[in-house]
Order: sequence, then structure tokens, then C-alpha cells
Amino acid sequence: MLLKRIMQAALLGVALGAPAALADDLKIAVAGPMTGQLANIGDQFKQGAQAAAAAINEKGGIKGRQIKLVIEDDVCDPKQAVSIANRIVAEGIKFVDGHACSGSSIPASAVYAEAGVLMMTPASSNPDLTEAAAKKGWSTIMRLYTRDDGQGEFVGPWIAEKYKGKRVVILHDKGAYGKGLADAVKGKMNESGLKEVLYEGINAGDKDYSALITKLKDAKADFVYFGGYHPEAGLILRQAADQNVKFQLMMGDSIASPEFWAVAGKTGEGVMFTFPANPQARPEAKAAVEKIKASGFTPDGFTLFSYAVVEAIAQGVERAGSDDAVKVAAALKDGKPVNTVVGAVVFDEKGDIKDAKYDINVWHDGAYTAMKP
Repeated sequence: MLLKRIMQAALLGVALGAPAALADDLKIAVAGPMTGQLANIGDQFKQGAQAAAAAINEKGGIKGRQIKLVIEDDVCDPKQAVSIANRIVAEGIKFVDGHACSGSSIPASAVYAEAGVLMMTPASSNPDLTEAAAKKGWSTIMRLYTRDDGQGEFVGPWIAEKYKGKRVVILHDKGAYGKGLADAVKGKMNESGLKEVLYEGINAGDKDYSALITKLKDAKADFVYFGGYHPEAGLILRQAADQNVKFQLMMGDSIASPEFWAVAGKTGEGVMFTFPANPQARPEAKAAVEKIKASGFTPDGFTLFSYAVVEAIAQGVERAGSDDAVKVAAALKDGKPVNTVVGAVVFDEKGDIKDAKYDINVWHDGAYTAMKP
């Protein structure tokens, strides 16, 4: 009798045109460095996604479907990123909020593209991610964040003007993110008439940068632009201070986190970095920021961009009237604004956002604020 009732219910559902899938949870994988040296970024991803999912679910979800997050740890390692990408695909998850490091996002994107999974990164800024995807016809690789070449266009000319006649050094950590960003800034700075006195790559994960400090001292560096992450930046600053070597340090968006100050301490005073125009100050973010702060977490760095990715996926599903990732990606690229906590964004045909805006921020006494260029 029970089996008969189940079959009758299933047949009724088909007759009414209501597939059982519509009642299922909508799974979104959150992929990033949940452990390791960059775990603070993974925590930002997780906190932002969880807050967004909670807010959407409280309002009834997506056409009645609740969002369920699946947290995956890639440790910002390319091989691990590919491994979890394959696991995400095998589990039938169609949407990914991630990855963080460009060096992870780029190899993982091939797995997602071939499986028709929508990957939208809230942090990876290397242009190759979406440029290569567009050339290969991969429509489901997207970015709700800025690109390195955009940061280069913004800050390269500024450095050339601000530090004209000064001895400028360009450093990078040899990674997809760090070198890509440093090269973008270097290129635009050079075009604007300023040539660096030293261009150098370091090995991420090293603990002794005394040889580098000696090179900076010999170069009489006034200004150093470093494409890399906070663990190395903090060590370089502290070891430079130990040798009484002083210079103005500037970096990209990776140090928009209290973790930078935790490593650098007082040597981080005055360090500058570029970041998309302060998302926490936007009126669209007010309620989300208050709620996240009430939970005991400050939504620094990529928190609100991860939140925005979940919002964008939800709106894409609603627009497409489907959870087919290819259709959702197409719906998000239809030229209409997608309303998020970081503002209304419009995606171009490559899956990048249009008209990104930036701030130059400066660290002071353990916190950072935007300054006018």
C-alpha cells in the first residue's frame, strides 16, 4: 500500500509538471583555502557565503529551494584545487563560489567548464582565467571581482607620477596572482615613464629574506611594489626593519585582512594597497555588514564578494528559470544589472564585471582606510 501511494504521488508530480528536483536543495560549493597560510581568505569566503545563503533562505530561498553550501578546502594549491573540482563535479554540484588564488582557479576551471559547472570566483584576479575560457568557448567560468590589468591601469600611472625620480623596485612571488599583478602594475608604470631599478622574484614560503633585503639596500629602494601575499610581506617588512632598511611598500588586494597586521605588526604602518572601492561602505551592504558583525566576524577582504557570488547565482537561477549552469551563465551575461551587496554589477561576454572601481588603502595602527590617490 505504501509503495502504491509513493508511485501515485510521483505520477501526480509529473502530471502537474513539477519535477522532484525543484523541491531539492540548491547546492553551492564554496572552494578556497580553508586551512594553511591563507586560511583567513577561506574564512572570508565561508562567512560571506553563509551569510548570503542564510539571508536568501530566510526569504524563502530560490523559487522555494533552499541553498545548501558545501565547503571545500584547496589550500590554494593547484593540484588540490583540481582534486576538489573533480569531487564537486562527481557530487553533481552545479555551482561554485570560488576559488581564491588564481593559481588554483585557472586549473580547476578546466574541470568545471568540461562538466558544465558554473564557477564564479570572488577573488582570483589573473586575466588569464576568463581570457583563456573565452578563447576556448567555456561559457561557465566567471569572475565577480576585478582583474589584475584593471589594477595595473589604476595604480601604475599613479606610482609613476607619485614616485617620479624615486628608486622603485618591483617584487613578485612567482605565482599566477603575484607575478600577474606585479607585471600588470610594472607595465603601466613603465608606459607612464617610470622604470624600476630592480625586478625580482622571491620564493613563497621562505622564512629568510635577508638576501633580498641586501638587494633592496644596495638598490637604495625608495618604493617597493610587491605582488604576493601577507605571510611573505610581513616577513620582508620585519626583516628589513631589523636591518634598518626603510622603503614604502605597496601591494595588491591580498592584504585586506587583519592577518597582514598580525604578521607585520608595527612594520606594517603606512603600507598601501589597492582594493575595489570599499564594499562595506555601500548602502546595499549595510544590513549584511551589520548582521555579519553581530556574529562576531568583520567582513573584510573578500567576504562581501563571496556573499555577492551567492546572490548572483541565485538571481541567475531565477532569471534562467532553471538550474542548468550553462543557462544560468547566459542569463547573468544578458546585459542587465545583477543586484548585490557590492553594488549592481554587469557581466561582459567573458564573464568579467564591467567598470570596476578601486581605492588606494593605507594601514595605520592595525586597521586600513581608503585614501585619495
